[in-house]
Amino acid sequence: MVKFEDIKGFVFDLDGVIADTSVYHSKAWHQLADELGVAWSDDLAENLKGVGRMDSLNLILKTGGKENAYTEEEKEKYAAKKNTNYLSLLKNMNASAILPGISDFLKTLEENDYRLSLASASKNSPLVLEQLGLAKYFEKRVDPTTLKHGKPDPEIFARGAEVLGYKPEQCIGIEDAKVGVESINAAGETSVGIGDPKILHEADINFTDTTQLTLANIKAAMKVGEH
Repeated sequence: MVKFEDIKGFVFDLDGVIADTSVYHSKAWHQLADELGVAWSDDLAENLKGVGRMDSLNLILKTGGKENAYTEEEKEKYAAKKNTNYLSLLKNMNASAILPGISDFLKTLEENDYRLSLASASKNSPLVLEQLGLAKYFEKRVDPTTLKHGKPDPEIFARGAEVLGYKPEQCIGIEDAKVGVESINAAGETSVGIGDPKILHEADINFTDTTQLTLANIKAAMKVGEH
């Protein structure tokens, strides 16, 4: 593991790390799954975390044994419908959706001159940041429309370091999804997983929730890793 002193930047996922937008995504996908006649489950909801829009739709269809039931054009329409549902749910979002401890963590990073970027697969992330009042922290963002591969491919987190002008080993990536942690690791960054350590066991550092996400805790965990 790299030394804490070598870290210059932090690359953030959005859903489940900065704010609980996954709730809104789940509701919107659940609505669409019902319409498509696919049974919704906690496992399906978990597997959709951190996954792009079309990949999510294909996963839902596969789960229901309907992967060949629709043309690409029809799939595009369903994906667009999900997004419309999601955006209408988002209108109710405000700073109360920011996960516990995140506002303080972002302030601390800014005060200590770390640079931050956003690596979210969501095309709506700029809108979400505005709604939350956190856009000022994330001047650098990865544009998901420019990516060729979704998580767990390293592309999005590699780009997250690149937009900051840093090497991957100078950055810490923060994720709450298994595919996201795999993406961070494959990009060569230090991974922090937020959530169940059984699911996120591949993370270099694991915190069960965002209240534990502090610079001091990351420093302590990296010092332990050096020995």
